[in-house]
Amino acid sequence: MLFNSTVFIAGFLPVVLIGFFLLSSTGRQRWAVIWLTVASLVFYGWWNPANVPLLLGSILFNYLLGGYLLRRPSRVVLVLGIAANLLLLGYYKYTGFLFGTLDDVFGLGWTVGDIALPLAISFFTFQQIAYLVDAHDGEVVEHDFLNYCLFITFFPHLIAGPITHHREMLEQFRTHDNFKPRLDNISIGTTVFLLGLFKKVIIADPLGEKASPVFALAAGGVIPQLHDSWIGALTYTLQIYFDFSGYSDMAIGLGLLFGISLPANFNSPFKARNVIEYWSRWHMTLTRFLTAYLYNPIVLRVTRSRLAAGKPQPHRGKMTTGTFFALVAYPTVFTMFISGIWHGAGWQFVAFGLLHGFYLVIAHGWRAFKVKQGWKIDSNNRLHQGIAVLLTFLCVVVAMVLFRASSVSAALTLLSGMLGLGGVAADLHRSDFLSFLLIAALLAFVWGLPNIQQWMCHFRTALDARTREGWIERWLPFTTWRPTPVLGAVLGGLGFFALACTFSAAPTEFLYFQF
Repeated sequence: MLFNSTVFIAGFLPVVLIGFFLLSSTGRQRWAVIWLTVASLVFYGWWNPANVPLLLGSILFNYLLGGYLLRRPSRVVLVLGIAANLLLLGYYKYTGFLFGTLDDVFGLGWTVGDIALPLAISFFTFQQIAYLVDAHDGEVVEHDFLNYCLFITFFPHLIAGPITHHREMLEQFRTHDNFKPRLDNISIGTTVFLLGLFKKVIIADPLGEKASPVFALAAGGVIPQLHDSWIGALTYTLQIYFDFSGYSDMAIGLGLLFGISLPANFNSPFKARNVIEYWSRWHMTLTRFLTAYLYNPIVLRVTRSRLAAGKPQPHRGKMTTGTFFALVAYPTVFTMFISGIWHGAGWQFVAFGLLHGFYLVIAHGWRAFKVKQGWKIDSNNRLHQGIAVLLTFLCVVVAMVLFRASSVSAALTLLSGMLGLGGVAADLHRSDFLSFLLIAALLAFVWGLPNIQQWMCHFRTALDARTREGWIERWLPFTTWRPTPVLGAVLGGLGFFALACTFSAAPTEFLYFQF
């Protein structure tokens, strides 16, 4: 069941909302939790009911193990629990890739049947690993089975995130006021949901129709011409931007309908001035998880090891090359390698992760070098900002080619076309001009306007939004969301248009469903 499908919007969601409001408005909070949990399981099982026992088994296993770790912390039990989760994820997601790679290298003739990847397994696995780690460290303050089930299965974030943390969700589930129907939550949630739907149906899906033929051509070994290559790369980059942004908005909006605030997961990443900032804006909850549960522990372990060996520790402006490699480069590249393979089973995803690791090392190295040299660059200089944003965006586009391509060779073929190795057209068709015009208009929209969270930051308590650009304050008197009749009519028109397009065509999956 897709957020952008008729059965969800016109069937599932109204029924679940009515049942939730009936229970919560009469003070039956526990029954409301049960209702949402059962509804979420129905939502999950809509694709394949056979995967529901797998999800329930994973929940029960991790809940019981988390309870044991709360009572008797054991590093051995924790490691075994994490390993069990990773083995489950690895079996479904990487078995085919592993056997295929071994067969290609050694010619063993090993084959494995098709293993269907259960939806959301990457997301609920990471959430439960975090729960186990925090239970071991004594940071879990609540261990209630019903609330834990809803924490994992809550359908607005179940399939493609955000990757929620138990502390931010369980506290909301036990707060009685959150389950009371509120007009502001309903109006804000509906607005955010419809705007996300507009991004997905009206912007992202048509962009995919332009990108797919170019990537298919590259997958066939044909180097596209220069203009086709850039149209394919740029339209896919914008497609996944609006697709993922749209999903994130729709998830947050749906959560608010039920009085639950989900964490921000997307904050205008193409406005980033370096790749470090980019990853603090793109898939923010994944970055948060990898930083807290992978990057920081690696840095801590390496730091302790270096202290025991009497090796130099970093000081501002005085970091040696060896220290930089040990405490910055190695943890960064390894973390991004894990990020790459988390996104998919394929060498192109490995290359994607390593490339971003390389980007981040260069960015951290440049930052350390500037500090060491005592350089002070005016961060408010518009020209410097524009160059930094454009350079970061081009780096992201190159990496997105690897992210979208069916293989590394297909990605290299398309990148060759972007360098002009496929030839340059003597003249462009009208459709090509229109494609570049569309790309320019969307980039102007992305770079020049506030995102939905910034636009609605007057209601930041509900959205957990924070402004990120100083210039945004100048827009607020003119572009802050307020429940006025005129704005309601405009948004209603956009929402009606998006709904009409949704109901008149078969829904397409969100791109992050495949991960």
